[in-house]
Amino acid sequence: MAVYTDVANDDLADFLKQYDIGELLSYKGIAEGVENSNYLMHTSKGAYILTLYEKRVALDDLPYFLGLMAHLCERGVTCPQPQKTRDGAVYSSLAGRPAAIINFLEGMWPRRPSAVHCAGVGDALARMHVAGQDFPLKRANNLSVEGWRHLLDLAAPRADTVQPGLRAFLETELNDLAAHWPSDLPQGVIHADLFPDNVFFLGDKLSGLIDFPFSCNDMLAYDVAICVNAWCFEPDFSFNATKARALLNAYNKVRPLTPAEQAAMPLLARGSALRFLLTRLVDYLNVPEGAFVKPKDPLEYVRKLRFHQSVKSMADYGLEAAGQPA
Repeated sequence: MAVYTDVANDDLADFLKQYDIGELLSYKGIAEGVENSNYLMHTSKGAYILTLYEKRVALDDLPYFLGLMAHLCERGVTCPQPQKTRDGAVYSSLAGRPAAIINFLEGMWPRRPSAVHCAGVGDALARMHVAGQDFPLKRANNLSVEGWRHLLDLAAPRADTVQPGLRAFLETELNDLAAHWPSDLPQGVIHADLFPDNVFFLGDKLSGLIDFPFSCNDMLAYDVAICVNAWCFEPDFSFNATKARALLNAYNKVRPLTPAEQAAMPLLARGSALRFLLTRLVDYLNVPEGAFVKPKDPLEYVRKLRFHQSVKSMADYGLEAAGQPA
């Protein structure tokens, strides 16, 4: 979450007249994240999140994102519920941007995730994957292997200014992943961005999944690999097998990973690490002037990618090949 587009008080008050959520009392920007402009609003009827969609979010994709949240809510997955306008629309326009309002979820994201948090995420991710199986809309993952080449082209000319030799490292890794990327693993709806700041907890109990603008249809195990990267490394970027074991065991109890998915996990984890390395690198090199946001360090994912390059099997992630605790 972030703030790229400033919203004037009068404009927001007029915008809210389209909704039956009360009169505006207060609002403030939310400065975390890197993708969209987000505001916490309080109205006479409660608390809500206003999102103005920026950058990589296409207008035609909004029915998918917002419809998916409604679908998951109906099936018991705790996530924000989109608010409809008086005309029944799930989004409108504000300050020249597509904009939507969702209900506010109680909770905080964990700054230092524990194994208990990781288990909660594994369970919730698996339940989301199961609940999404009958979601009728489809959306391709434009940030999968086919889209990484474009990102590398954008970043390559200045990549070595971030770290010497980074361009060659990225090109070599991308070529290898493109040559071996799987295409026959179980598919479905994935979140594709389930980082700690997109998961809320009340104490140790998970209270909701948020921020779905990257959700799409892709390999379910790729979503698991994203979570391994996001949740199972320490601040010094060392891998924590205890956290990975907790996450993967909890996931397997709801939706067991197939033998083929387990065999592919090191490759999928490398791909996940490269995806976030590239998007962070592009953002790091192209922060809009005056943006109320701090870009995330892309080099974090160089360290993670190098770890996954050394992984031989699921045992290195804390599980035996059959999916049982190590």
